[in-house]
Amino acid sequence: MTRLSVLLPIFNEERELDACLDRVLASPIPHEIIAVDDCSTDATAEILSRRRDGRLKVIRHEQNRGKGGGICTALEYVTGDVCIIQDADTEYDPCDYAKLIEPIKQGRAQVVYGARDLSTQPLIGHLGNKFLTVMTNLLVGTHLSDMETCYKVVPAALMRELNLQSRGFEIEPEISIKLGKRRVKILEVSISYAPRHAKKLRRFRDGFKSLAALFRYRFGD
Repeated sequence: MTRLSVLLPIFNEERELDACLDRVLASPIPHEIIAVDDCSTDATAEILSRRRDGRLKVIRHEQNRGKGGGICTALEYVTGDVCIIQDADTEYDPCDYAKLIEPIKQGRAQVVYGARDLSTQPLIGHLGNKFLTVMTNLLVGTHLSDMETCYKVVPAALMRELNLQSRGFEIEPEISIKLGKRRVKILEVSISYAPRHAKKLRRFRDGFKSLAALFRYRFGD
């Protein structure tokens, strides 16, 4: 049996957090859900405190550390065999967990990415994601169509070995570049995706940070 650990970094997500938790907890797949409240200032902590499910572990940062910082903290508590990153909103559907871990269970892939239909994104985001994915493929010889996807299913031991350092949204290119440098076989599986337009991500600023991360981790540690 392949036990799945869900890494759930959260910052000020009171608007969609309940719906996200309903979906994740309704799935029979997760072995555990590790929610990291990244020093939220809204009702996030209260929403988490109302949940009573033995699979849910809640950790709170006393200072904001960013999405990458939340993922790194969650990794410290993982006891499952493989892990997946889950955004704390309703863009991604936990109903896809089963088909994402299946290729790993069957031995067909070491890592599985959930590939989105990016045509549903706003144009700037769509083009930015495509550009960053192309750059990733050029830098490490991967053949990805959606490097920035949140749904990355990675063996927990391998995820820890990557020695992740990013604290913001550039955690996604860091993971992809480091997997690519290791020549890890990545299989993409199509997933459901319902993009929201009000996002914390600032497309130009965070896009440049992600591009810089691609080069930093390709040619550095």
